[in-house]
Amino acid sequence: MATEPRVADIAQHETQLTMTFSEARIPPARGAKTGVAPEEQISLARGAKTSVAPEEQIALARGAKTSAAGEGGVLEKRGGRRSSPGPAARRGVTAESLAKQQREISVSEFFAKNRHLLGFDNKRKALLTTVKEAVDNSLDACEEAGILPEIDVIVAQTDQERFVVTVRDNGPGIVKNQIPNVFGKLLYGSKFHRLKMARGQQGIGISAAGMYGLITTGKPIRVTSRTSRRGPAHMYRLAIDTKKNRPDIIAEEEVEVEWERGTEVSIEIEASYNRGRQSVDEYVELTAVANPHARFLYHAPGFPAVVFERGTDVLPDETKEIKPHPFGIELGTLIKMLKDTKAQKLGAFLTGEFSRVSGAVAKLVCAAADVTTSTWVSVVAPPTAEKLYCALQRAKLKAPSTNCLSPMGAEAILTGLLRGVKAEFYTASTRPPAVYRGNPFQIEVGLAYGGELGSDHRDGGEGADGGSTREIPQARVIRFANRVPLLYQQSSCCTFKAVGETKWNNYGISQPSGALPRAPMVILVHMASVWVPFVSEGKEAVADYDEIRREVKLGIAECGRRLGTLLRRKRTRVTYAKRRDVFTRYIDEVVDAARAITVLNKEEFRKSLISLSQSYTAQADMEFDEHGKVIKKRALGNDMGLQDTIVVERDEPAADPTLLFGADDSGGRRKKPTAGGKKCLKRRRKR
Repeated sequence: MATEPRVADIAQHETQLTMTFSEARIPPARGAKTGVAPEEQISLARGAKTSVAPEEQIALARGAKTSAAGEGGVLEKRGGRRSSPGPAARRGVTAESLAKQQREISVSEFFAKNRHLLGFDNKRKALLTTVKEAVDNSLDACEEAGILPEIDVIVAQTDQERFVVTVRDNGPGIVKNQIPNVFGKLLYGSKFHRLKMARGQQGIGISAAGMYGLITTGKPIRVTSRTSRRGPAHMYRLAIDTKKNRPDIIAEEEVEVEWERGTEVSIEIEASYNRGRQSVDEYVELTAVANPHARFLYHAPGFPAVVFERGTDVLPDETKEIKPHPFGIELGTLIKMLKDTKAQKLGAFLTGEFSRVSGAVAKLVCAAADVTTSTWVSVVAPPTAEKLYCALQRAKLKAPSTNCLSPMGAEAILTGLLRGVKAEFYTASTRPPAVYRGNPFQIEVGLAYGGELGSDHRDGGEGADGGSTREIPQARVIRFANRVPLLYQQSSCCTFKAVGETKWNNYGISQPSGALPRAPMVILVHMASVWVPFVSEGKEAVADYDEIRREVKLGIAECGRRLGTLLRRKRTRVTYAKRRDVFTRYIDEVVDAARAITVLNKEEFRKSLISLSQSYTAQADMEFDEHGKVIKKRALGNDMGLQDTIVVERDEPAADPTLLFGADDSGGRRKKPTAGGKKCLKRRRKR
């Protein structure tokens, strides 16, 4: 039969394999039985699953070195014995070796590796952050000393991506022994532990800018300060030791300067300069809008110097430091305050360390916590402290005092908008103080509409016949926090979200779903607080708190209602003006037709018809109040009856202030009218 030779061949092949395996002395596979004859092993291998490839089986038969999958074993040859112990066991670390690797991380070292958290994540933003931190410190120093700020900002380009930023102020200066710590040490300052409105909060900004310059260019920060006209000026060249978070003084000397007092900071950094939105130019212009009491000289690289003259000689109201409010602390904070306080009795602790806690309230709180006002602070255990904390949260307390805040005010907002925006309608609103997490804050909103910002076909202006929503520009939102412009992370900011969530259709403004309104409009939102809840250390966006969002919406609604009054008035006037045009268009034809029918005086009849058309379309000449009612007798200087509002006729030439988006050719700003008092003024700008 044909199958017999094949069976014989298979038997012969099995015999050869048996002899080969015996000579090779292959160790038994893992898990295999020992003492089994080679023939039986071959029979078992026939029906068993194996992970050895056919090529490796041939190598095994030849007696060569191989590594079966998952075994890693090596064959042993007669005459040349070689062996491998298989994969080396992983040597684990011990607790002692881990302990040797652990060390303290300084805050400077952390931010050097995570500089994007401080606003130095790209070159363009790094230039803006450097200027912003230096200008903020200068404004704070001048205001606290009661000095009208005069700040020079000079950005000089030394190479393709190298810039030297120099900021000088006329503030009180810095004493000699404090200069290295202020500019060469992170988290060092005077504003972190006090509840008082200020631009700086954390004591990081200017030191981080110097650290960024040292990392990118290797050049130290140069600081010159003078405290009085009679005293010398001290100059330091400083670097930051990031491992120890301490200043490294490279040079120190007394120098001669022309100015009587103040501080000058120069930092060389790697950056890029661009004009337009989110640039240093825009920051300086918006800072001048929010701080009309300050004078700025700004010299951009490659452009002439621009001077932003101050709009008022009155400093903002002086703020006072307040104690923390019980509603703004947590249990751990209370326990820490109990350990650090100098008060000995619990009653003195509550009335002295907190605001709005009187002696009567302290007695009620202590009684609820099963203690008395005479209880020694040192014996208050954590369980008692927790009862005390719960009693404080349940107590009826007044809101924190607001003398720690210094809002811009409606007049200052209108002054800034008039200086920076060529619009037709201006209004501003200041909300009453509110509280979030025990921290007082205040929201202010300003609004500018129409004019050179553009026209809306729905308000009866240009483009009323063929305009479309695509041609209408989107509203622009300008955000401020403690008078500091916020130019980045707009979509993450609570104030920006509140603008988008406002129902602008109620005020006659078109708004796509879930987007900003489409109108020729600029919306200014300012938050003043003792502690602005920024989303990151870069201080670029306000965190989303329900209390803050609600106040922003209420401020926007107040300005929106005033704008709606203007738009209703304009649309009503346009409607009646069109009716008058229709009457006037056919008056001559009516006169001719009547003359053909009967005898009459054409001129008298024409005058009668014109008088009749004017009486029936008198609304085209009348003004309307915020409720849409006709104002029969116009009050002198007050045509709308709205508070903190200014209207400029669009068809009249406007003054020539510097635009919010660019400077004029003269390099300066013209003085502008201010909103007088709390009344609505209608002002016509002169040529």
